[in-house]
Amino acid sequence: MTPIEGQPILTAAQMRAAEDRAIADGASVESLMDRAGAGVAEAVRRLAAGSPVLVLCGPGNNGGDGYVAARVLRQNGVEVRVGALGEPKTEAASAARAAWAGAVERFPDAPLEQHDISPVVVEAVFGTGLSRPLDDDVARTINALVQCARLSVAVDLPSGVDTDTGAELNPLSLPHYSLTLALGALKPAHVLQPAASVCGAVRLLDIGLGLDHIGSPRENVSADQVIARPPLFALQAADHKYSRGMVVVIGGAMPGAAALAVQSAMRAGAGYGLLFAEPGTAMPHAVVQRDWSPQALTAAIAGKPKVGIVIGPGLGRDDAAVAKLDAAIASERPIVIDGDALHLLEERHFAIFRHRATIVDRDRRVFLTPHAGEFKALFGAWTGSKIAAARAAARHSGATVVFKGPDTVIAHPNGHTNVALAGSPWLSTAGTGDVLAGILGATLFSAPFGAAEAAVWMHAEAARRLGGAFIADDLARELSAVRASR
Repeated sequence: MTPIEGQPILTAAQMRAAEDRAIADGASVESLMDRAGAGVAEAVRRLAAGSPVLVLCGPGNNGGDGYVAARVLRQNGVEVRVGALGEPKTEAASAARAAWAGAVERFPDAPLEQHDISPVVVEAVFGTGLSRPLDDDVARTINALVQCARLSVAVDLPSGVDTDTGAELNPLSLPHYSLTLALGALKPAHVLQPAASVCGAVRLLDIGLGLDHIGSPRENVSADQVIARPPLFALQAADHKYSRGMVVVIGGAMPGAAALAVQSAMRAGAGYGLLFAEPGTAMPHAVVQRDWSPQALTAAIAGKPKVGIVIGPGLGRDDAAVAKLDAAIASERPIVIDGDALHLLEERHFAIFRHRATIVDRDRRVFLTPHAGEFKALFGAWTGSKIAAARAAARHSGATVVFKGPDTVIAHPNGHTNVALAGSPWLSTAGTGDVLAGILGATLFSAPFGAAEAAVWMHAEAARRLGGAFIADDLARELSAVRASR
């Protein structure tokens, strides 16, 4: 079992293409099934700790994986029962069923007895590629068995989720599994909500697809990945405040939000924090404050080699805010646009961003950080895959889009996306988005080629360290420890 940080994500169609390629290169469906089932069996054997195991098999190849797992588990001395939804409908699954020498119980026509429920359940009913709801009786039976189990393991994906969107296909709520074993590669449903929560812990099993070619020009295969721990630059003896980067935060009607952003930037590693806000805003002495004017912005950043601008937290949405946004964009420095400023963007701004995206110049990059409501206001309502929606928004806007949420998706104008693992639900409190905007302002320089990914990771790591019941001010302070740990 392999942790999923940094691993590629494939859609159902891309996964089928990868399997077809492996078969063209000499593998067979049966050999892939044998590897998948054996991998599942080994993982379950270790986790079951001698407990009896119930394997639920569907009629397709996911069910075939289950039959192989049951056979290997029994060969290794584990007490195993098999429940089947019906007879296998593929040649490989039929062969796997034939190789299982034990009895097969049918469900839901002859429901498994409650008192016979196993403490360990392995669910291999449908998995990847399902596009329709489960039959209600089937869904109820699976739910009851999984909910009563001490350990529940989904093979590839829990049955009843859409592979590419992470949506639940059934009106009945799906049970939450202890573990999902992704076969060959991750799928969007492993990281997109609500399916990601249903999956529980997710681990990857290598089944011999040879996916080292992912992202190469010869294959129409995604290079999308799960965010991993970022390689932030270490400070050098010759570093000074300007070489570490200057982050300018332009505030407005609600100065507290801008104050959170600039403090977060400095605690995330920026060497200089400058806040344009109302006079008298309470701030640490380390933060420089100035009265706003376009001329003051120009003077402050003149001659500075590393300047990032953050605008939007607490900005307001009046004519003065529009003028500030236009001045910030006109500075042609890397810019993080968040909060109120997202509501002020127009097509004229996107035209500027698209032009910049054609220039190989990291000092002109643009980052948009909308939550779901801001995304809808900016790009319109969306359906289907959050990854696809973020990718389309990035291409249209010419900016890197950080589509925030429990399943944050980062999409770049070149079409590449990264997805964060589910973060702490305690981040659902006022001001945490302002903190993320400030972190991103700092990572423009400490992780220039993965600034958004690094910012999202640091944000989540600070929340993880705090545990729970924190406020945004606590999150900003915790960033010092996160950055120092690098």
